[in-house]
Amino acid sequence: MSAVLDALRTRGETVATAESITAGGVCAALTSVSGASDVVRGGVIVYATDLKIGLAGVPRALIDARGAVDPEVALALAEGARKRCEADWGLGLTGVAGPGPSDGIEAGTVHIGLAGPGVRTTTPARLAGDRDQVRADAVRLALRVLAEHLDPAGR
Repeated sequence: MSAVLDALRTRGETVATAESITAGGVCAALTSVSGASDVVRGGVIVYATDLKIGLAGVPRALIDARGAVDPEVALALAEGARKRCEADWGLGLTGVAGPGPSDGIEAGTVHIGLAGPGVRTTTPARLAGDRDQVRADAVRLALRVLAEHLDPAGR
């Protein structure tokens, strides 16, 4: 965690989150380290679909066309977090934690969106385990995706 925060600090950049499946877990993980306030702007928990639209700025037409668990929605969440929190980087997460499917989408399906300077990308995942494990692994994956884009050389 400290490495992600240090990389942001070194770059003079900030991060924010818009989280559905993880309900704030990514932001909580980032801010578990002392001094995180230097680079973490904040986040929004957008568990309900109407909040994805109202708080994170996901276009209603996108959700109507693709559903709430979709790579493009994850990217829109990331962009919304970035804009709404005035951060350099935005992370957006959506998915189905389980225990069963939701709207025909299998438990363990996760989409992570990342928006930042010159970056607009999504990472899909099929995570195994119970609800808590899926959510915990989604947090770790989102942080790894951010870390890889902050330091592509893996230092």
